[in-house]
Amino acid sequence: MSNQSEKLSLLSELIALIRADHKITEKEVGFLKMIAASLGVAESDLDKLYQSNVPFVPPASEAQRILQFHRMILLMNVDQQEHPDELNKVMELGVRLGLSPFAIHQVLKVMHQYEDKVVPPDILINIFKAQYN
Repeated sequence: MSNQSEKLSLLSELIALIRADHKITEKEVGFLKMIAASLGVAESDLDKLYQSNVPFVPPASEAQRILQFHRMILLMNVDQQEHPDELNKVMELGVRLGLSPFAIHQVLKVMHQYEDKVVPPDILINIFKAQYN
């Protein structure tokens, strides 16, 4: 991911996702901290995002948008509880990322076929590729 505003936007969207079910778990916060660290975002900058809104800046490349969506799916399922508001938020965020609503639905449907609902990256990519062929 190229610039700081994209990274902060991504993390801000993930915070919105963990808030969707009105209950933030330690597992969700831990997973979010892991993502922030992998992006090179300081924990103090991540903490500030809980109190502020950042403009939405979707990643430029489709591959990065799909990766972002994959992170959302992983984060949504980290607490092993599926809440309708989280599903709606993932749909909304996926569409905002410019991804195919049909492909998003497919991913949300097939995730139940995998342990801990973790869709393998290659399966996820193939679902999105099928939409563009």
